[in-house]
Amino acid sequence: MMLMMDRSNFIPEPSSIFFFEPYVISDGSSNAWLYGKDQTYYYHFTYRADAPYVYIAQKNACRGFDRTDVRTWCSVRTGAPRAAAGKKI
Repeated sequence: MMLMMDRSNFIPEPSSIFFFEPYVISDGSSNAWLYGKDQTYYYHFTYRADAPYVYIAQKNACRGFDRTDVRTWCSVRTGAPRAAAGKKI
């Protein structure tokens, strides 16, 4: 519900509103998700305009992997920003 009401939040492109679940939320005033997951991937919000999130398969071979510490993630994929409505990239 939070994701639908807060315009600063978004659902990563590979996921959907039906399956995306934030599991670490910012303590700040934005209530932005920092870490989330769906049926296939873990996601980390980066705060970068050119790459707003990174993601990794839940089934991965990262040594010492911690889903709440992006520094332990190996072979991450970079998520692209969504195009504005009606705007072509």
